[in-house]
Amino acid sequence: MRRHDRRRFFIALVSCLTFFATAINAQQSFAQDLSTPRRLPIPNEDQPVIINTDLVTLTVTVTDTYGRYVTGLDKKHFTVFDEKEPQDIVFFSDDDAPASVGVIFDVSGSMSGDKIQRARQALARFIETSHERDEYFLIGFNSRAQLLLDRTRDSNAVLSKLTFVETKGYTALYDACYLGVEKLARSTYPKRAILLISDGQDNNSRYTFNELRRLLKESDVIIYAIGIMGSNDAGSSLGMQGQAILDELASVSGGRAFFPQTTAEMNEIFERIALELRHQYSIGYRPKDFVPDGRWRRIKVKVNPPRGLPRLYVRSREGYYAIVKPR
Repeated sequence: MRRHDRRRFFIALVSCLTFFATAINAQQSFAQDLSTPRRLPIPNEDQPVIINTDLVTLTVTVTDTYGRYVTGLDKKHFTVFDEKEPQDIVFFSDDDAPASVGVIFDVSGSMSGDKIQRARQALARFIETSHERDEYFLIGFNSRAQLLLDRTRDSNAVLSKLTFVETKGYTALYDACYLGVEKLARSTYPKRAILLISDGQDNNSRYTFNELRRLLKESDVIIYAIGIMGSNDAGSSLGMQGQAILDELASVSGGRAFFPQTTAEMNEIFERIALELRHQYSIGYRPKDFVPDGRWRRIKVKVNPPRGLPRLYVRSREGYYAIVKPR
């Protein structure tokens, strides 16, 4: 073999060896990537952890005869009855914990005039009194329900969205509440509430009142309804019907409905709701004889006040359907 040919052969041999070495290294690297467990991203603390459980959770409000909130009670002061059977409380908290709040605002034609501005001013009072870490989302509804602002801790953004809103159209109140409950099912905090600001009239929803009522009975969302009634609404058949609807939606969820007559009264009510959210007890238990048969099971919470305290009043949801739900 001539020198020139030997040199060409040597170069070709080195190239082949280099190619095979590179291929082997790449294959080993690829195999290592497949065999080495990858570190999963750490979930954001704001994302809810979803597990299947039969744990029943209750948000409980305790007041005295004057309507003042009673704090400082212990687990031993509460008794929970499920289908009249006393239960063992496995979770108890009275912390001033943040809440996930869905603000559902009626922007239909029936809210024209100064109704919406008065309600917006009162909402500002609510936000001022709320926990600094509360999260909000905003749903506006007229002929249909719309998510105007998704989950945020920026309370000013909520108020800004309502500054230039135009009231018009029909009223899809049930659809808006349905959307709000579904949004709260994936919220950050276990304490969940809807602030429903409306005159209570509905004339354009796909969902019915009974369907919404059923959903509320299945959920752990509390509704606080603020009926914004004008001078022409009081005493009218539509006004009375609207009040009855708001009363029932709030009651079935363990909340309350309010019907302020003046701006000062409205401001006071919004502030009172914010304080209530910050002075509630969270109670959890696992029913002793739980069977996921879909039946409605009644709950009653009783409080045994410490010696020296007057009679106390308890408000929470009335029961639940016996199904295993994601939490």
